[in-house]
Amino acid sequence: MDGSGRAEASAGTMATAGRGRESAPAPAFERRDEMGSAMNERFHRRQRWAARGALAAAALAVLLPLVSGGLRGLLLLVTALAGLALTAAALWWVLSRRGVARVAAAALVVVAPVGLITLFATANLLWVVFLSLLLWCGAVWSGRYALRSTGLRSVRAKEYRTPPPLRPFLLLNPRSGGGKVEKFNLREKAESLGAQVVLLDPEQHQDVTALAKAAVADGADLLGVAGGDGTQALVAAVAAEHGLPFLVIAAGTRNHFAMDLGLDRDDPAACLDALTDGVELRVDLGFAGDHPFVNNASFGVYGAVVQSPGYREDKVGAALERLPDLLTRQSGPRLTATADGTTVADPQAILVSNNAYRMDDPFGFGRRERLNSGRLGVLAVRVDSAVEAAELLLSPRPEGLTVLTARHVVVEADEPRLEVGLDGEALTMSAPVHCRIARRALRVRVPRNRPGVPEAPPRLDWRRLRKLAAAVGRTAAPTRSRRT
Repeated sequence: MDGSGRAEASAGTMATAGRGRESAPAPAFERRDEMGSAMNERFHRRQRWAARGALAAAALAVLLPLVSGGLRGLLLLVTALAGLALTAAALWWVLSRRGVARVAAAALVVVAPVGLITLFATANLLWVVFLSLLLWCGAVWSGRYALRSTGLRSVRAKEYRTPPPLRPFLLLNPRSGGGKVEKFNLREKAESLGAQVVLLDPEQHQDVTALAKAAVADGADLLGVAGGDGTQALVAAVAAEHGLPFLVIAAGTRNHFAMDLGLDRDDPAACLDALTDGVELRVDLGFAGDHPFVNNASFGVYGAVVQSPGYREDKVGAALERLPDLLTRQSGPRLTATADGTTVADPQAILVSNNAYRMDDPFGFGRRERLNSGRLGVLAVRVDSAVEAAELLLSPRPEGLTVLTARHVVVEADEPRLEVGLDGEALTMSAPVHCRIARRALRVRVPRNRPGVPEAPPRLDWRRLRKLAAAVGRTAAPTRSRRT
């Protein structure tokens, strides 16, 4: 074969090889990347349309009463807002007045909403109200869906795998939660799992702190409590002091601490599974002076109400008896709170919590997203008139409500002693009271399999929704929630 023939053959071979390389399938990792990109693009497309749907539904909810009723609809809308303000003011009068004035205000609380419903029904616009409410619900749901994976998700607590305790020590309060200890056979189950159990005597006061410290001296390697949050806090402080794990048994009445830990509040016996198959969480512990709390310390109105002799038997009656004097400042101290340099002057009530409560979600109100942020939540309320009460309930940013977080809070008063509600327990403390938080000082042992804490929906950010709705390409990439 001559040189030209060999060159042609070589060229043909190279061309064939080139075609073979072009037709070869792409590597697996490239296909996975392409599939992932396609899925992300589809998700972001749904995200953008959800943001647009939220904005459209919100706009329709506002415009529907005006378009359907014209001028009459506008007047009815103004009347509805006035009626809501009147209802809020009437609630203030119910709480701050006695006798005939309270009865009249209570009647107004009922009559005002009924009158509004009747007025809209007479104008044949009641359907507009219900449809507007449905549109608002749709706007909220769609907006939260759009924001759910834009880096605005909550932080989940990190779990630590540790060996089961060898000598657990448990304190059980038989009166707590209406007798849950006996109802769920907590003593029998705990003892069958190897725990030393002390049943508190309901007929006499026992120092649970001293009992816990004695158990530690005797070699206990875990402390646990079946009781209310006040008892939980006392024993938790002993566990934190000695670096021992702490077991929460949800046998109290409300079990707020257990709820924020993600425990099963309907079955306290399930909490005992942590003794054999559990993990640990590192959570914060609050202190008011030297007194520990797992939930909150209340000063002012609530701190005074829980001191009432009949509070445990009749909470509503005790509150209605004390509130008029407390809200109108005829009794009780004048308070001042200082939180990391921010001063809140003369509120009627101050709530200092172990981590902040959610305030922007009616379905998650009273829950804490985190128990390990290392910051106290501060909620202070000042209301001196019916107008301010209406603003507190209806305004998105009422002047009489202060919400912030801090590492250190000082509550001062014009009296030497302060009435305090500490995790629902009544105390009196010397003023000023210094509140602090011990970050991740408490090792809480929880069952590995438990209901958990529902993921908090993202806060509605209408500005971010507008940006998402206007986006053409990809928006923020999905972000997995971090563990801390």
